[in-house]
Amino acid sequence: MSGTWWADAAAWVGDNPGWLILVLFATAMAESLVIVGLIVPGVAILFGFAALAGKSGMPLSEALMWAGLGAVTGDIISFAVGRYFKGRLHSVWPFSRYPRLVTRGEAFFIAHGGKSVVAGRFIGPIRPVIPLVAGALHMSWQRFLTFNLISAVGWALVYVVPGYAVGSALASEIKPPPHFYPVIAISGAVLVVLYVVVLQFRLGVGEGSRLYRWLESLMARYDTTHRFWRLYTNERPTRKGEFPLPSIVLASATLAMYLILTQLVSFSRRISEFNELALAWFGALRQPLLDLPAVAATLLGDPPVLLGAALLTVLVLGFRGYYAAAFHIAAAALLSVVSVWLFKAGLSVDRPDQVLSPAISGAYPSAHATGATVLVTMAASFIAGENRKKQRWQAYVVLSLPLLPMVLSRLYLGANWFTDILGGLLLGLAITGVIRASYSRYDRVPISPDVSTWAAVAFWVIFTAIYVSIQWDTASLAYTPLP
Repeated sequence: MSGTWWADAAAWVGDNPGWLILVLFATAMAESLVIVGLIVPGVAILFGFAALAGKSGMPLSEALMWAGLGAVTGDIISFAVGRYFKGRLHSVWPFSRYPRLVTRGEAFFIAHGGKSVVAGRFIGPIRPVIPLVAGALHMSWQRFLTFNLISAVGWALVYVVPGYAVGSALASEIKPPPHFYPVIAISGAVLVVLYVVVLQFRLGVGEGSRLYRWLESLMARYDTTHRFWRLYTNERPTRKGEFPLPSIVLASATLAMYLILTQLVSFSRRISEFNELALAWFGALRQPLLDLPAVAATLLGDPPVLLGAALLTVLVLGFRGYYAAAFHIAAAALLSVVSVWLFKAGLSVDRPDQVLSPAISGAYPSAHATGATVLVTMAASFIAGENRKKQRWQAYVVLSLPLLPMVLSRLYLGANWFTDILGGLLLGLAITGVIRASYSRYDRVPISPDVSTWAAVAFWVIFTAIYVSIQWDTASLAYTPLP
């Protein structure tokens, strides 16, 4: 019966695509609209309609555009309402019926400012009230629209692409293997649980959060789980007893997303079409002036450069007596190399035929994206660990900036598909999460730089410069676009 309903709905959508556009827009708007978003199960409805869009053949870019416009419109209306009722939110119906929610939204906005408009889209109950509060607390229209548009892009990708990809996979003529649906189902269930627990209820994963305290008390009831909890807690005096729950959540979420994407890459015709569109868009940007920094950026992500950084780090840490840290850095590098090789060999995704000499290895996942992600996030995690909790996010943001030109250069040069890059990012984050969670049991003393550290950095910079200069002519020729 459900299969017949799905087929009928997909056929009707195919005959009436305008209605699906309207429904996507309206659902996204309602999900973002003040108070209404609390009542309407927008996430579930949006997933269903995105799946219909994928099955009916609607272009992914169109589905993303209309859902994104709906989300932007809902937030703009909420912001305008907040500007109109500024100073009276707690006394005007229907906001007066949700005083705690409005108060939480105000506290979140005051604490995070403009970033709350971006983060608020993904945080459960406060999502529909953040734009309202931003308007009531005198945020300027220019700033709000900037943050609103930026967050809408990420929101549309996160909320639309999964459903669209599942729908397009169902419409594909390629019959998926038996493990396709179980992997999708299990990975999806993990993401739903993490979303509900971490974001929807905003329980948090850091020390002192409700979820953290609940897990700690649950583990303490049994001897085996208590020993496991104590084994992996941090032993530093300043961070004593800190369990690596954020790293475990990061590893679980990104691995689940990576496995879903991996299943869809081989069996979704719509994903292939989206890859072609993304490649064509980046190809249209090509010009000699931009080729130079793009080739330089992609050479910085070559395996010799990344593995050279890992080897020097291992040698310095081992020389200074930080054997556990050295072992975990080596494990991260080995896990990256082995996992990328296995997936490339197993999936055998063809590379784009945009350049003169494409690499002979498989395209998915991107080794450049995976290796660069592991390198910068591992470095950021070690450096951020030496800072105060409130300053750690700054280290993560600053140290992750070099990752952007590396991965974008692969798309610009036509060396990888968009899904190759996304898969590499997700796999790299999963590896970092696993390694950091494992290392927490050995994290007993601070690791501060010394003369050997700066000598290793200087040596790596010189080695990288020599490598880039040697490989420059070969790489420039290899990445020459085909006529």
